[in-house]
Formats: sequence, structure tokens, C-alpha cells
Amino acid sequence: MNRTTKILWWIIALLVILNLTTIGTILVRAKAMGEEELAIVLDEDQSSPLTGRFFRQNLGFNDAQMVQFREARRTFQYAANELIFEMDSLKSEMFAELNKQTPDTVRLNNLSDQVGNRHAELKKITNDFYLKLKKMCSETQCEQLQQAFLPLFRDGTVNRGRGYQWNDSIATGQGHRHRYGRGGRSE
Repeated sequence: MNRTTKILWWIIALLVILNLTTIGTILVRAKAMGEEELAIVLDEDQSSPLTGRFFRQNLGFNDAQMVQFREARRTFQYAANELIFEMDSLKSEMFAELNKQTPDTVRLNNLSDQVGNRHAELKKITNDFYLKLKKMCSETQCEQLQQAFLPLFRDGTVNRGRGYQWNDSIATGQGHRHRYGRGGRSE
């Protein structure tokens, strides 16, 4: 081989190594951040979603608390995402029924009841998740936990008038939305 060919092979080898290193770094960081960045977003306006990083930095969770937090979050997010998916499906069915030529009010009422039942279950598992976190917190951490979760308990009668705005015959939600996990689904 001549000198130019050898140089090109060395450059190719270095580029392959560089690419493999870059891909490896991306995968390792994505895996590490995936656990820490998995967010529980309680309020879209909230500046810092409730990630593992939030609990470690803002509440000062230690390693043992982080292990407990991750386990509680996994259980909560799985159940919450299932319920939210079911509620979204039921709401789609309701909207489709409402837009039929002759909507079935019995079916609409049944779908409404089903959404309400799922919503109640979501509130119950949210309460359970909060209590698990509260149990592992110090007194100072409990105060910070309370502030972090406060937006979730502010909807309803406290925010009267913040629900829907009617613009050009289209309803647009302007109230608080609560998302659990990465899917961006809201309740």
C-alpha cells in the first residue's frame, strides 16, 4: 500500500472509533437520563416538572430516598398512564356519539360515568403516590413536596372561571392540565 492509502485507512479507523464512542456516549446518557428525566408534570405552567432530578436537587433526596421514589413512581406512572389512556378513549367515544345525527343519551351518560370512575381511580392512586412520597420525607422535605403537588389540587372550585373560553364557536381549554409521564396525556 502506498502512503496515501495508509493515511486514508487510519482516518477511516479513527472516524469509526469516534462514531462508536459518540453512539455509546449517547446511549449511556440516554439510559441514565431516562430514569432521572421521566417526569410527572402536574401543571403545564410549572417551571420544573417532578423528575428524579427535581426531587434530588429541590427536596434533597438522598440515594435511599431516590430508590424509594423510583419504585413509587414506576407503580404510579404505569397505573396513571393506563387510566389516562382509558379516559382519553372514552372521551373520544363520547365526542363521536355527541356528533352523531341522533346521539344516544343513555350511552353518553354511561360513558360519562365511566370517565368519572376512571378519574376517581386516578385521584386515588395520585393520593397513594403522594402519601408514599410524604412518608419518606423529612419535615422540611414535606413542606417542599406540598408546594410541588399544590397545582394538582387547585383545579375545580378554586379556579372558577378558568375552564373553557369560547372563541369563534370553538371551546379551548384554558385551565390547569395534569400529565403523568412522558406521553403528554392530560386528564
